[in-house]
Amino acid sequence: MNLFNCTVAATWVLAASSVSLAQSAPPVSVNRNSLVIADFDKRVDEYVKLRKRVQGGLPAVKSKTTAANIKQYQLSLAQAIRAQRSQAKAGDIFTPPVSQLFRHLIATPLQSSQGGRVRASLRDAEPVHGLNLVVNQPYPQDSAMQSTPPSLLLNLPQLPAELEYRIVGRELVLLDTAANLIVDLLPEALPALQGESAKQ
Repeated sequence: MNLFNCTVAATWVLAASSVSLAQSAPPVSVNRNSLVIADFDKRVDEYVKLRKRVQGGLPAVKSKTTAANIKQYQLSLAQAIRAQRSQAKAGDIFTPPVSQLFRHLIATPLQSSQGGRVRASLRDAEPVHGLNLVVNQPYPQDSAMQSTPPSLLLNLPQLPAELEYRIVGRELVLLDTAANLIVDLLPEALPALQGESAKQ
């Protein structure tokens, strides 16, 4: 084989190797936020599946039932979920990457030109402070349930019908509404104003 043919052969080998490496290498332009949200959605979906399994083992609520029966069903549902999540703790769904992203997404409207209006809306919406909230325990029903300005949570991933976001002080609560159960907590979800107590 002459020098020219050797050079051509070597070029083809290098080109083939480059194509093979390019095909096996992972993509470098993956959107990190999308991966974090996908992980959050997966964890939420796992909770909802567990909840539906538990709910399937309980007697159905009849259409004509009393407030006492509804309350008993809520307690039974919450108790059964707690039993299945006996090791549940803060951060199971709001993992560190999710927490970091959610704090950023919540801070965005507060730092916009509408931030003052959102803060004022929070102050006027029966603000709740000083509650000792615990994952896998009921939300205290003798305490007000602070309504949350929709614009504050607009950037957060949409939740299934069984769950809601709630703001309590500066915490973000993931609440199972039918069971009145705290599924997870994100402390310091809202940025503190200058001079504002970090414990609010």
